[in-house]
Amino acid sequence: MFIAMVLVAAIAAGVLINTAGFLQSSAEESGEQASEQVTNRLVEVNTVGNVTTADGDSTIDWVNMTTRLAPGSSDVNLNDTTMQWVSPDGSNQLVARDTPTSGDFPVFNWTTVQDNDESIANDDTLNDPVDRAEVTIDLSQAGLNTLGAGQSAELQIDTRSGGQTTVTLVVPDSLSNKNTVQL
Repeated sequence: MFIAMVLVAAIAAGVLINTAGFLQSSAEESGEQASEQVTNRLVEVNTVGNVTTADGDSTIDWVNMTTRLAPGSSDVNLNDTTMQWVSPDGSNQLVARDTPTSGDFPVFNWTTVQDNDESIANDDTLNDPVDRAEVTIDLSQAGLNTLGAGQSAELQIDTRSGGQTTVTLVVPDSLSNKNTVQL
């Protein structure tokens, strides 16, 4: 009887230890995923709108946003990044210019502003806190509309790991006699 109780207790202890190990690894994995969603994202450094005047009406037809990695972020590949553009005229998904689906959606482009190891030029990846890329959105693309004086738009930037950044762009009330404006 005593031996049977010892065997049952040993089996139960083994099951408990095994379950504790499984729960620990699941908790670590969940923590890493949550951390990536919070930190692996891009942040806005500066945003400028290009002003075009036609028939006396001035509008923003290009948006140029300088971006960098968020503090503590791991590498972010711009080809794996998507954006959601929400303006008074509607909402559209934007994809990177070099993705297979870029024919189906409006696209965003980028140029390298600062890159110490040429990671952006070589594989479209921001991998250093000093890396800067200028993201360009042509608002005259199919599905998008230009922004007029006093209008605003929201841009949600989503990285592959699930990190999100939301930027609100507000056009000044007057665009007259200007070529570019801070948004």
